[in-house]
Amino acid sequence: MPSFLHVFSQFVDTFDIFLKAMLMTLNVTAVSIFIAVFIGLFFAFLKISGNKFLNKIADLYIFLVRGTPLIVQIFIFYFGLTSLNISSFWSVTLGLAFHNGAYIAEIFRGAIQSIDKGQMEAGRSLGMSRALTMRRIILPQAFRRALPPLGNQFIIGLKDSSLAAFIGFNELFNVSTTLGSQTFDNMTYLLIVAVYYLFLVLVMTILVGILEKKLAASD
Repeated sequence: MPSFLHVFSQFVDTFDIFLKAMLMTLNVTAVSIFIAVFIGLFFAFLKISGNKFLNKIADLYIFLVRGTPLIVQIFIFYFGLTSLNISSFWSVTLGLAFHNGAYIAEIFRGAIQSIDKGQMEAGRSLGMSRALTMRRIILPQAFRRALPPLGNQFIIGLKDSSLAAFIGFNELFNVSTTLGSQTFDNMTYLLIVAVYYLFLVLVMTILVGILEKKLAASD
């Protein structure tokens, strides 16, 4: 086990390298989660549509995501999309979005269905369409209820981005393993990269907590 002083000195010496990798990790995570939220919302609406055919489409998508490992999904997107001259960044990002979208769909579905049906009836009685009632009344309440599990899913998505290292994407974990193989000092760089991930998770947790408090105050 490397000493604390050794790990700290390597942390300082490699700060610039890991900082670039951390920004790349954040970039991939943020874009993939942004896309995944829309994917999840779309399939959540399919799940609650009441149309059996649309329900089956959503069920199939969620089954495919849950039934196959994320690394397999990333490889499929990578080799499939890079053959179309799409960059590795978008291959990884879309693979992560495809995966996280299924879990976000279930989070949104549960949150929407937890809202009392009387809310929809009240909106319709005021002359609103079903879509307008959903947008103005149901979804804001559902989002507040979905925020805690969404925050957890965002953190999972951040950590899952480390699997992009297996296709050579230059994010945090890839930099760690590369430096470790070059110096034969794997443990040092694994400890360093763990610190970066802990920092990112802490920041994300704080941001989600602040958003929860603001939404609670708005109630």
